[in-house]
Amino acid sequence: MTLASTMQYIDHGQGGTPEVLHVARTAVPTPGPGDVLVRVAYAGVNRPDCAQRMGTYPPPPGASPILGLEAAGTVVAVGAEVSHWQVGDAVCGLCNGGAYAEYVAIPAGQALPIPAGLSLEQAAALPENFFTVWTNVFQRGRLQAGERLLVHGGSSGIGLTAIQLASAFGARVMTTVGNAAKAQACLAAGASKAVIYTEQDFVQAALDFGDGQGVNAVLDMVGGSYMQRNLKALATDGRLIQVAFLQGSKTEVDWLTLMTKRLHFTGSTLRPRSPQDKAQIARELQQHVWPLLASQRVAPVLYQTFDLAQAAQAHALMESSAHIGKIMLKVAG
Repeated sequence: MTLASTMQYIDHGQGGTPEVLHVARTAVPTPGPGDVLVRVAYAGVNRPDCAQRMGTYPPPPGASPILGLEAAGTVVAVGAEVSHWQVGDAVCGLCNGGAYAEYVAIPAGQALPIPAGLSLEQAAALPENFFTVWTNVFQRGRLQAGERLLVHGGSSGIGLTAIQLASAFGARVMTTVGNAAKAQACLAAGASKAVIYTEQDFVQAALDFGDGQGVNAVLDMVGGSYMQRNLKALATDGRLIQVAFLQGSKTEVDWLTLMTKRLHFTGSTLRPRSPQDKAQIARELQQHVWPLLASQRVAPVLYQTFDLAQAAQAHALMESSAHIGKIMLKVAG
């Protein structure tokens, strides 16, 4: 297959507000020995993309400086050490940057087949959220059937993924949201209880949801003033799982509650983890979660898709928090 030497991509220049995003041209990436080169059909938009654009979440050494952490498309070249993917395969994958472009190189272990019955657009919405939820809620948070999970920001891509997977594996889920429409979306996704945080104290709601004892685990992406309240909402031996800090990572917390309740505090980010770690997450997803997607017990929730050249509008929508589910970019038909 003859490939073009250059491609369109979204450049964020020196960073700033969404309006800095614009289409530019650069060289098509050369896949490394362990990579697959994918012609991108769709790419997902995620909060870390906005943070990178603003200069607060720089890519780690060796990662592509181009925005974009997930994509789906067709393999057009494979590295010398890749044996389980071939040119022509349809894949989705967790990218080390670079998805806002016509072509992206993805480590072969971070690529996954398209789940049966899903389109490339739907598949592109999976990697960032599903890798994040699996490793944090199930690997690190050790959520078990019969337990109760509080998910903050339930109408986000991560929130809806957590609600669906936790419910599918036998846990009961309570979530916090900003309005009634978002609450309804979370209930439709499998949540047992949805609390509008401007109208009801989520701590008391969580205690009630846990029969007066609190919840077994909290998945939080807010931080800030939520930190102390999360500790209060947890039952004895509960787990607080942190995946982001929309209100900031610095706040005053009285950690005595952690000791008296024997709580566990954990969390992680995907981007700096090793290719081996990410490949292990991918294998577990294919084994445990891809069958749920194929049977339609779990499905990505898509909100709006923009053309690649409309990346600025996509970022503005993401930062407005008006969306329910995933925001996508269409790169190729």
